[in-house]
Amino acid sequence: MPYTLSAIREQVTQYRGSRVFYRAANGRRKAEARQGVIIEAYPSLFTLYVESQNSTVSFSYADILTKEVELRLMPADE
Repeated sequence: MPYTLSAIREQVTQYRGSRVFYRAANGRRKAEARQGVIIEAYPSLFTLYVESQNSTVSFSYADILTKEVELRLMPADE
């Protein structure tokens, strides 16, 4: 993954509409791992639609940079 905020923003924008797997740290020992679709990429954050929760979540690009959030593209056949 890229190491600057602008490079991360470009990557997320490029994959808008793609299915991703994300893992987000929710505290000291808790982590949330789900699948979602990148809905929109704004200048300071991006949103994912999570089908299992029927809701949207948002993360900042700094979350990826600081490794609070990990994103992985899902294969197209799943």
